Amino acid sequence: MSAAEAVEQGRAESLETGGRLGWPGRLLVSELRLIFTRRRNIAGLGVLAAVPILLAVSVKVWGGDGGGPDFISSITSSGLFVALAALAIELPLFLPLAVATIAGDSIAGEANLGTLRYLLTVPVGRTRLLLIKYASIVIFALAATVLVAGTGVLIGVILFGAGPMITFSGTQLGFLAGLGRLVVIIGYLAAGFAALGAIGLFVSVLTEQPIAATIATVLINVVMFVCDTIPQLDWLHPWLLTHWWTAFGDLIRDPMAFDSIGRGLLTAAGYTLVFWLAAWARFTGKDVSS
Repeated sequence: MSAAEAVEQGRAESLETGGRLGWPGRLLVSELRLIFTRRRNIAGLGVLAAVPILLAVSVKVWGGDGGGPDFISSITSSGLFVALAALAIELPLFLPLAVATIAGDSIAGEANLGTLRYLLTVPVGRTRLLLIKYASIVIFALAATVLVAGTGVLIGVILFGAGPMITFSGTQLGFLAGLGRLVVIIGYLAAGFAALGAIGLFVSVLTEQPIAATIATVLINVVMFVCDTIPQLDWLHPWLLTHWWTAFGDLIRDPMAFDSIGRGLLTAAGYTLVFWLAAWARFTGKDVSS
């Protein structure tokens, strides 16, 4: 059985029981199953999980010298900082690449396999299909962020213990309180990655080549990071999606500072709305031939 036939068979089984079990939910489950069972996606998630392990083991074996970013230099004081340091390391490229891969494959991958036209022959509707596709991207973005942070906490506690977290304000938080801060940080970063996923979804409806859509989304992410480092473009910085991602450090202050966090969430919401609507406008009027 070819890949296209396997996908069609799985979708058919989901939609056949749709009237009885609720086909939107069944189709979403089908999408998530495809995402989380593909070997390349599993391998990518493995790489994401390997970073906090490598980081923690390196610090444990060679020790910390007190230098470097605050997250890394604080790892030995609390296992929670392994998760924070891993998120900071993977923030510029690894996590965005993972989300870009899923987003770029969402529509372009279906077109490339020849299953997109089949999906549109069943009573799903293009708008609802696009909503389901984006929902699967959002869930993956959250899952990838949780994976990195969760692996960091686990290996961090094993190697460095569950000591109190020292905030950037100099105060201490108990392990459970620090874990609560980490949960908030995960939600904040996942919202930013979900906005990047909306950009990837828009690019995906423009092409039938998922690799091209992935590369284009990653390049957009890299360009935003580069522009954010150029002082002459300081007028542009507040409008860049990636500019606010590093603001999650404000959640490790005592008390937490929410000004930049609020701006970051508002910016992410704006990107999500604009690019999802752009994807919808293109997809609903697109002549699908594959």
